[in-house]
Amino acid sequence: MKKYYYTIGEVSNLLDLKAHVLRYWETEFPQVHPKKKFGRNRRYSPDDIDILRKIKYMLHTQGFTIEGAKKKLKEDLLHKEQISMDFSVDKKEAKKNIKNELLEIKEILKNNRGK
Repeated sequence: MKKYYYTIGEVSNLLDLKAHVLRYWETEFPQVHPKKKFGRNRRYSPDDIDILRKIKYMLHTQGFTIEGAKKKLKEDLLHKEQISMDFSVDKKEAKKNIKNELLEIKEILKNNRGK
């Protein structure tokens, strides 16, 4: 069963990182923002865990610095937003084209009824 939130201990075990590393990364990477229950206990979402996994990969495997990883995550987010915007424009254009095609079909059917 997939959980909605994970404790810092669970995330620490899952990612094989110390809890103090996770808390430090929270201060360095604004993309990581676990909810804090009653201001104390951190509750990490699956999205937070994905970002932490990406940060760990960049820092430990690819050899990024903290600053380099911050920059890369920011670029990835901007790129993801740009792709999302591109798709929304394409959806609007597609809807418009479909509507026009349906109107043309309606007109053809209307004209063929009388024959």
